[in-house]
Amino acid sequence: MTLTFEIVVGFVLAAVSFVVSLVASGHVVLYKRDSRAAIAWAGLIWLAPFVGTLLYVLLGINRIERRARTLRSDAASGGHPPCLTTDATIARGPHVSLVPTQLSMLVGRVTGQELTHENSIEPLSGGDNAYPRMLSAIESARRTIGLSTYIFDDDDVGLKFAKALSAAKERGVEVRVLIDAVGATYGFSTIGTLKQFGVQVETFNPLRLPGRFRYANLRNHRKILTIDGQVAFTGGMNIRGCCATTDDRPASVDDLHFQLGGPIVRQVQNTFTADWLFAANEELVGDEWYPELKPSGEYAARGIVAGPDQKLDRLRLTLLGACQCANRSIRIVSPYFLPEASLISALNVAALRGVTVEILLPEHGNQKLVQWACDAQLWQLVGQGCDVRKTSRPFDHSKLVIVDDEWVLMGSSNWDPRSLRLNFEFNVECYGQKLAESLNDIFEVKKAQSKQVTIEQLEARSLPIKLRDGVARLAAPFL
Repeated sequence: MTLTFEIVVGFVLAAVSFVVSLVASGHVVLYKRDSRAAIAWAGLIWLAPFVGTLLYVLLGINRIERRARTLRSDAASGGHPPCLTTDATIARGPHVSLVPTQLSMLVGRVTGQELTHENSIEPLSGGDNAYPRMLSAIESARRTIGLSTYIFDDDDVGLKFAKALSAAKERGVEVRVLIDAVGATYGFSTIGTLKQFGVQVETFNPLRLPGRFRYANLRNHRKILTIDGQVAFTGGMNIRGCCATTDDRPASVDDLHFQLGGPIVRQVQNTFTADWLFAANEELVGDEWYPELKPSGEYAARGIVAGPDQKLDRLRLTLLGACQCANRSIRIVSPYFLPEASLISALNVAALRGVTVEILLPEHGNQKLVQWACDAQLWQLVGQGCDVRKTSRPFDHSKLVIVDDEWVLMGSSNWDPRSLRLNFEFNVECYGQKLAESLNDIFEVKKAQSKQVTIEQLEARSLPIKLRDGVARLAAPFL
């Protein structure tokens, strides 16, 4: 009996479908960490032949990590060899608590970065304090300036920085400026002005599509300024006029930045020069960029270089470890708060075992979708005893974690998937009660201007608002 052409084609398609589904299912089994996600994808692949596999290829495979690894070599991403010690000693004195010792061991193993000692760390609250200090440092530079920022607006504040950088170049200082390509689209970027002034400036990972797309992945969200390789500034502050007070208006954005001195500066400099190598294909070496560093203060500190390449999960594991090690208190300030399930559980477990968990979020965010998604999951924290509060205007862009009044995490990262998995970030963990006390004072000022979020308030939202927030929460991994 001769088989018809249609029957042969049907057998071939069935065989191809079986093989394709089998290969895709194998990929799911091997690479999906979450068993629920693995079951869902495998079901879709087999129940919707070809279509399910196509959707998995387009949406289910984690290309962020793979593309990031291709995008940046280890040498161009601030890579460091694994540390050979466990950083068992935090301070030079005999009074070392158990919590920082455990945390230091964890972060050392997670990051492969050594803990540095005898550093100076000074908080600079708001642009009115941070910008003058940064400009003064630029004006005092004699050899090198490295500046990396997400947003560098061409406004009154940006022009001051551009002129200061230009003046530094004119007196013989080597100046390098790196601005993220997406951050440059948030306003009128100062890239053109810097180039007119003759300042060497590059954009990080330029977009292939025209226009502004704030949800693009693989962004350099770091904020770094290094002066002569001896002084560094880092934190959450961009360079834009809304962060500073002028004669006719107050600052509309509050933020927190830090000035660093001592051995920690080398880790900051490593991060900048690696990013510059990637963006400009220029290696910055020599005593001009890496001078000998001397003790500058009393704090132990370590840089945490994180991003969707070989450093994936560094920040998430650090935060999980901090929640696990906390004995008395956890204080968090974050402008964008969309923690994944493991972090929500860690905060809830800490609260349930008697740790005071306080979270300050802005009442009026500058990204509506993020705000709605945040509101949709706050009940999970408030219902377990976490003290969640919302601060009034100005919009608080600060990023801060304080544990047990002696461990501090500061830098560029938010508590959201974008910072934890999709962007390149730089943070610093610090050990010291004096520093924590000064930051607790800042926290208390913010807290005094906040309102507590209660379960009753969350449940009182109308059904349309709950549905809106719930739908936004579904998009949380991409916000």
